[in-house]
Amino acid sequence: MFYLQTRSLLSVFEEDAGMLTDYTNQLLQSMQRVFGAQSEMGLATEQLSRQLLEYEKKNFALGRGDEEVINTLQKFAKTVGELNSLHSELANQMADSMVFPLIQFREKDLTEISTLKEIFGIATDEHEAAMVKYSRLPKKKENEKLKADLVKEVAYTRRKQHQASLQYYCALNALQYRKRVAMLEPMLGYTQAQISFFKKGIELVSKKMDNFLTSVSKMTQSIQAQLDTEAEGMRMAQRELLSVEDNVYMPDKDTEPVNRTLIQKAGYLNIRNKTGLVTTAWDRLYFFTQGGNLMCQPRGAVAGGMVLDLDNSSVMAVDCEDRRYCFQITSPSGKTLSLRKQIYLTDNPEAVAIRLNQSAIQAVTPITSFEKRQEGSPNPDRAKPGGIHGASSSTQKTESAPEPEDLIAPGTPIQFDIMLPASEFQDQNRAGGRRTNPFGETDDDCSIESDDSLLQQVFAVRFQGSMAVRCGNNQEVIYEAMRQVLAARAIHNIFRTTESHLMVTSSSLRLIDPQTQVTRISFQLGEVCQFAAHQENGRLMGFVVEGRDWSDGNEEGEPSFSAFIFESNTEGEKICYTITLAKDIAEAKKDPEALAELMKNMPLTNDGKFLLLEPEMGDTTNGAGHEDLESEA
Repeated sequence: MFYLQTRSLLSVFEEDAGMLTDYTNQLLQSMQRVFGAQSEMGLATEQLSRQLLEYEKKNFALGRGDEEVINTLQKFAKTVGELNSLHSELANQMADSMVFPLIQFREKDLTEISTLKEIFGIATDEHEAAMVKYSRLPKKKENEKLKADLVKEVAYTRRKQHQASLQYYCALNALQYRKRVAMLEPMLGYTQAQISFFKKGIELVSKKMDNFLTSVSKMTQSIQAQLDTEAEGMRMAQRELLSVEDNVYMPDKDTEPVNRTLIQKAGYLNIRNKTGLVTTAWDRLYFFTQGGNLMCQPRGAVAGGMVLDLDNSSVMAVDCEDRRYCFQITSPSGKTLSLRKQIYLTDNPEAVAIRLNQSAIQAVTPITSFEKRQEGSPNPDRAKPGGIHGASSSTQKTESAPEPEDLIAPGTPIQFDIMLPASEFQDQNRAGGRRTNPFGETDDDCSIESDDSLLQQVFAVRFQGSMAVRCGNNQEVIYEAMRQVLAARAIHNIFRTTESHLMVTSSSLRLIDPQTQVTRISFQLGEVCQFAAHQENGRLMGFVVEGRDWSDGNEEGEPSFSAFIFESNTEGEKICYTITLAKDIAEAKKDPEALAELMKNMPLTNDGKFLLLEPEMGDTTNGAGHEDLESEA
């Protein structure tokens, strides 16, 4: 009876141990999942911190005004980095105080129960086998020796079974207490780790970030308010633009007379090209005039190219069987272009036969889509040695900043590239013909001076764009040109630029192809009437060149101005300083005594040329910057 009770009770304990093993495995999986999630949280916060710092390195094309956002993200990155250390510490605490105790309970206690159960089963089987042998002893012919051996074997297996059963029963009894500790200890460690994490997190956030989070919240609300205002303004503008009558969209509506006073014209035209021996096709392209040349910018191109020289060209209206509103331009060399006006006919084709298409111009030079420059206006004193009108710079500060329309005419086309392929230059040199570039200069104007200039400094630059401006005595026109050129590049995703060498001598500025050493464009130093570097982007600089416009028939010609914008590998102020020095040298050449005094005060190279020293520029960079500054052509 006692044996049956023991066996029944043993089965209950064994069933309980089996259920505990299954539950422990499931609980351990859940805890390992929590630990894995916490470890992943640490890795994720670390990646988030690095990603926040990457915002500044992206150099977004429309990133102007993002300084506050960049500073805020850097502070957030620092905070997230500190939180990452807390998450990593929490993951380590979970591993030590939650996962490890349960693994130890499973590997030590539950594995011990399983091992003792196997030992108890083996001992029981050995005892039963010994009893079977003993029960089979013959009664008639007893063998005393055999009987004695079997008696010893039964006694040994009984003792062994007894010891195994006692160890097994004791382990089962102890398991009932150990499982309670095993269930509570991991959760105790998990809770303590979480409490420590929250305490440290509160100290980090509440004490250090209350004011910061308040300021960020106010900044986001301010940005949202600006967005709402801008959105409302755009909705009103859309309603106003859409409220026009339907006849505005009708073709042949324009009846205004031709404006003969325009210097530049631009718009879409259809040009007829040969597709075979007798077949032709009309292609719609964007045309504009620049420096007496007819320029064309195909769809998808980053810049326009010259089609033909309009000087001495003849323009006349022609009749075409398959198109309306056609005219023809014939150059002195006999080259003929057949063009068709888009939508409406130009009344007088003799006025170059191209009419302004405001929608196309606004797509190239949007002025109203960016905030006014007064909100972040560059300081004209940024390029202190830049403007040659130094006396007027102080008065310009006190006066109100001019409107963009007073500096640059709305709808002015932008030239994004003045570099012709080297093969074209070689062909033109072999042909010996006259080269006409988009800005009206000839090869004679761009020829290299034969005299050995006292100053020859070369800077690596990237041409950003050029455009006609209305004045040349105000540095604000350079900053406005910079804004419009960069805005147009950003809107049209024009980010590719070609590196060239800008050589500054005491007589001229020359843009040189670094591979072929061909002079792309050249300006006499006297033509450069204004130059400056950008205040916020130190590598951005520009200058204004004065020319003459003889379109009105005036013998002396009316003054015209063009702004050229560059991005340099060095500080733009260095280029401005070099141009200022070049002008001083050019002025001193008129007076031998002044030139001698200037050469006495300025350090010279071994061959007698002026040497630009970095301390004069206020630059404390390493030797690489010194190399860029002193490189000579």
